[in-house]
Amino acid sequence: MKKENSCIAIFNTHVEAEQAVKDLQKADFDMKKLSIVGKGYHTEEEPLGYYTVGDRVMFWGKQGAFWGGLWGLLLGAGFFWIPAFGPLVVAGPISVALIGALEGAVLTGGMTALGAAIYSIGVPRESVIKYEMAIKSDKFLLIVHGTQAEVERARDILKTGSDDITTHIAS
Repeated sequence: MKKENSCIAIFNTHVEAEQAVKDLQKADFDMKKLSIVGKGYHTEEEPLGYYTVGDRVMFWGKQGAFWGGLWGLLLGAGFFWIPAFGPLVVAGPISVALIGALEGAVLTGGMTALGAAIYSIGVPRESVIKYEMAIKSDKFLLIVHGTQAEVERARDILKTGSDDITTHIAS
């Protein structure tokens, strides 16, 4: 398991998560060090998203502006159908970990693919369950990757927008 420093904030709505990303961007935080995980609305019977050449999202349902805006800011992104979660949009470095978990490379006994991806970046097993429950409850995870100083700075920026924010420092 590759241990990384991370700061993970849980947001109740995509509006709150989007504002947090904007706050980090205004503070000149490196957008390539951000990951976001969220679900689509369950009530839609239409596709949640699809790609065209160049990885541009043409349609993201009711949250189109949110996901479309993040797609251009964050490094790497994907749309996944994960058992136990349903449709997930994952952007940033965590998307690579999720792909590895889905391919079975980092699956850890009894964990979901999303849980294994979060665990693989150094988040303790007991915290993984909390983050999985947040996603199942239609909340959004904003994960900041970086040095200890960077994730602590991000925590200070994000604490005004999230009631649930935790810093995980690699040991």
